[in-house]
Amino acid sequence: MSDLKGKVAIVTGASKGIGAGIARSLAAAGAAVAVNYASSRDGADRVVADIKAKGGRAIAVKGDVAKSADVCRLFEETRKAFGRIDVLVNNAGTYHFQPLEDFTEDEFHLQFNTNVLGTILTAKEAAKRFGPDGGSIINISSVASEQAVPTAMIYSASKGAVDTLTRVLAAELGPRKIRVNAIAPGGVETEGTHAAGVVGGDFEQQMVARTALGRLGQPDDIARVAVFLASDDAAWVTGERLTASGGYH
Repeated sequence: MSDLKGKVAIVTGASKGIGAGIARSLAAAGAAVAVNYASSRDGADRVVADIKAKGGRAIAVKGDVAKSADVCRLFEETRKAFGRIDVLVNNAGTYHFQPLEDFTEDEFHLQFNTNVLGTILTAKEAAKRFGPDGGSIINISSVASEQAVPTAMIYSASKGAVDTLTRVLAAELGPRKIRVNAIAPGGVETEGTHAAGVVGGDFEQQMVARTALGRLGQPDDIARVAVFLASDDAAWVTGERLTASGGYH
């Protein structure tokens, strides 16, 4: 596993699912981790407890990534706890699949505020807070940004915007030694996909049928890629979108 000793990471939306897996894996690699959550304090506390039980360092910090004041507080509490910030994982996101006929402006703003505006606000704060040696920003995209998934119009568009932000910010922040990359997961089994009825339904069967490795992903499958991108092993990698989908096509 890549070495993150001495590094400090913020993982947004880390109380469950992919974010929780990434937070645990970053800590296992040696990083101190701020576990951000919007509403599930219990979930965030469990992730922190898991990390500390294995000898790691972690704190839970509440905050809505779509609100600049919350984002500023998230970074400030992390700095106060650990003294520096080296890695940002933009995992916080929301999705709701619905046909065009059911489209609402509220749903558009909800998904774009979290998935796109949240990515911008946190990246802006990270760029201000990283030290002279730069840092790593990792955005969680989705295979949906390049796949025509019926009823996923808003979500797919928001993740397409995340892909574009990744490329643009990599070019803009590169001179400051800040790397910006994206991970595009395929279908992943999480609390959210269970709650949405994806796991155990026709949608899961369709996803698995199109996945070369013949299963849904697990949070750890994505977390391993995040650890690599956070580490110095990826020092020459920026502006990239790494697909981690088990061969989904």
